[in-house]
Amino acid sequence: MIRAALITISSSRAGPEFGGSNLGEPGVVADESGERLVALAESIGGVVVGRELIGDDHEVIARTLTRWADGGEANLILTSGGTGFAPSDVTPEATLSVIERPTPGIAEAVRSEAARHTEKWPLSRAVAGIRGKCLIINLPGSPRSINESKPAFSTYIEHAIALIQGIDDSH
Repeated sequence: MIRAALITISSSRAGPEFGGSNLGEPGVVADESGERLVALAESIGGVVVGRELIGDDHEVIARTLTRWADGGEANLILTSGGTGFAPSDVTPEATLSVIERPTPGIAEAVRSEAARHTEKWPLSRAVAGIRGKCLIINLPGSPRSINESKPAFSTYIEHAIALIQGIDDSH
């Protein structure tokens, strides 16, 4: 079973302490990307075990990914946001700092799917990888792009997680 932790990375939505402008109330600005992550996880047969909204901060991102990956509750972490070229976009670096085994094919598949929808697809620096028994996949921050990413991994995600968990060793 897919047990998904969903992390929206957006300083503008996480609150002023992260450079946002939502008048001091975290969550006041709608987290549409988070809602799309929920829909995506459920559409691939996943159960959402947690959802967080955090700012674009390398240490916060790395700590959050580590906590979810090592906690045993999630076997899939989907992130949204912080994968572009802006100076604050540090999600790929934070992810690379915590994964133990990269899975470049997944990130390539997400970009390949994005190429069908936008000419800006090469601007994604998203990565994917394994930490312990958990698969981590960075997705774009755009709600529309989250929906468009589904075909990139929906057909094999259960098999991938079963392999990581040691449940399925067939190839």
